[in-house]
Amino acid sequence: MSTYGAPHSAAASVSGDGSRPSPSTTMPLLEVRDLWVRFRQGDRQVWAVNGLSYELFGGQTLAIIGESGSGKTVSSRALMGLLPETATVTGSARFDGEELLGLSDQEMRQHRGADLAMVFQDPTRSLNPTMRVGNQITEAIRTHLPLDRRAARERAIELLRLVRLPSPRQRFFEYPHQLSGGMRQRVMIAIALAADPKLLIADEATSSLDVTTQAQIMELLLDLQGQLGMALIMISHDLGLAASFADEVIVMYAGRAVERASTHQLFAHVRMPYTEALLEAIPRIERPSHSPLPVTPGRPPDLTTLPVGCPFEPRCSRARDTCRETSPPFEEQEPGHWWACWYPCDDGGSG
Repeated sequence: MSTYGAPHSAAASVSGDGSRPSPSTTMPLLEVRDLWVRFRQGDRQVWAVNGLSYELFGGQTLAIIGESGSGKTVSSRALMGLLPETATVTGSARFDGEELLGLSDQEMRQHRGADLAMVFQDPTRSLNPTMRVGNQITEAIRTHLPLDRRAARERAIELLRLVRLPSPRQRFFEYPHQLSGGMRQRVMIAIALAADPKLLIADEATSSLDVTTQAQIMELLLDLQGQLGMALIMISHDLGLAASFADEVIVMYAGRAVERASTHQLFAHVRMPYTEALLEAIPRIERPSHSPLPVTPGRPPDLTTLPVGCPFEPRCSRARDTCRETSPPFEEQEPGHWWACWYPCDDGGSG
């Protein structure tokens, strides 16, 4: 198994042996316990998130990784109260000691933007094309802060400067179509930071951008995190991005967590075959030229009829009868390392 480099954001927080020091507080900022989300689809149920649990501490960067449909975005929208009425959410999500699940929309609006905020994948769809970008930022500011128009405008310009948008006073009066994709995403980050949230969720925030701009936006997010002391949840399908920027990684498949560890530990010693398949799909310089990237055969399971066994079994080269008959539990198998697999990688079994 290849060992990947130390993550950017973890450089100061991960020791040489890969262990993370104790957080500055013993209480997590966010504590998710046994989160389930299902959607009504006619007379059927879609099991989008199945028993997800994790903790996030202040200043920490958590990457939630998985293919489309794995439940990573749905789980974060459940925290924000942004799911449609067809969704049923159960479990617990305590933010700074207060339960988020079950709050009314009015109660949730007091937290959304002020305590936790979200940056979405496509800024073109998120920004209003008929409003100047400055007005969109001041609208977010005045929703949460008792500022008059002039003070809100100055704060908006300062936020544009904070997210490194060139000529912020000029950009304040421009429309979204006058900005590049990277600039629009910076505007979205400025809107998310309007009320100094304690937690920022970046939902595929760089996937619509070119590689160079992706790196710039991620560096910006981490620099802002350091300046403002935020926690950051990075949602992506890209394990390579997690390797560079996250302190801890959760890998999701078919609505459930299948592996979780510190970034150093995960990339040094992958245990879940699905995680290994995602790693193998990352382009690398040492790969022979013109060599196609490995492809995991098959498709994720139908979330309306989940199998009784491991959901990855039909696509897994290590699968045996046990995998088809019984779903493996997601447990801490080694200190700081959780996975759900009966026959994990590097266990001496046949591949």
